[in-house]
Amino acid sequence: MTPGLLWYVAYGSNLYRERFACYLAGGTPPGGAWRYPGCRDAAPARDDRAVLLPGGIYFAHTSLTWGGGMAFYDPGLPGRAPARAYLLTAAQFCDVMAQEMRRRVDAHDPGTDRDLSEVLATGRQRLGPGRYETLLKVGERDGRPMLTFTAPHPAAEAPLNAPSAPYLTMLGRGLAEAHGWDADRAAAYLAARPGARRNWTHRRIADLLGVVSPP
Repeated sequence: MTPGLLWYVAYGSNLYRERFACYLAGGTPPGGAWRYPGCRDAAPARDDRAVLLPGGIYFAHTSLTWGGGMAFYDPGLPGRAPARAYLLTAAQFCDVMAQEMRRRVDAHDPGTDRDLSEVLATGRQRLGPGRYETLLKVGERDGRPMLTFTAPHPAAEAPLNAPSAPYLTMLGRGLAEAHGWDADRAAAYLAARPGARRNWTHRRIADLLGVVSPP
C-alpha cells in the first residue's frame, strides 16, 4: 500500500531548500534555464532532515536546467553521500519525480499518482530506462519510508560529464544549509566525485563557493 506520507531523499541541487521549492510551487531556480510547473499540491514539505546515505554520487549526462553533468546516486560507491530528506505526500513525491523525469513539463498537466508498492517491498523499482527513472528505498525514518530516484546504471557504466559552475554552486549552498559544511569542505567533497574529478579541482570549486583553499 502506498503510504500517505514519505521521505523524498535529495542528494543533488535539491539539497538547497529554495531550489527544491520550485518543484513544489513551480518556478525557475536561480542560475537555471528550466521552469518547473510544480506539484498539484504546492504545500511546503512538512519536515526536512539532514541524512547520510551509504554510497556516493557521480555526475553524468547533460542537464537541461544547468548545462553540464547531473548528480546521480550510486549506493555501490565507497563512502557516504550527504543528502536531505523532505517529508512529502505520496502524490507530491510522484509529481516531483515526474518533473525530474521530464514527464510533467507543463502546469496544466494533471499529474499522475504511481503505484510505489514494488519499491516499498523490494527496495527498487524501475519506471523506465531514462534518467531518474529508477526508484530506491534507502531506509526509514520515524516509521516512514525514505525514497530517492537515480539512473539505472552505476557510475562505472555511466557517460560521465563534468557539472557546470551554477550547478556546483547550488550543491554547495545545499551542503552548507542542510549539513552545515563550509565551502572548503563542500569543495573537497564535490571535486572528488566521478565526473568532476580531473575536470574540477578542489581549489577551483572552493573559489567558486567563495573560499580560497590553501595550496
